[in-house]
Amino acid sequence: MRWREGQEVDPNNPYAESTHMMLDMAYWMSIPIGLVLLWMGIKGRVMWLKVWSVGLMFLGVGILLNDYFDLL
Repeated sequence: MRWREGQEVDPNNPYAESTHMMLDMAYWMSIPIGLVLLWMGIKGRVMWLKVWSVGLMFLGVGILLNDYFDLL
């Protein structure tokens, strides 16, 4: 990202608002995608797909909760 000459970067918010919104959208999309992949893993009896889909949902929810409650 470009900054104007003499403009300092805010250490608490280094990304633009649009970038933050795109990241939030990706985290929200990971939950239904994880559910679909979990269903496919159960239906096809594919263990790695079940594990990865649960991990995807877990991380998506974890990041959203961290962002909402400002834990870290």
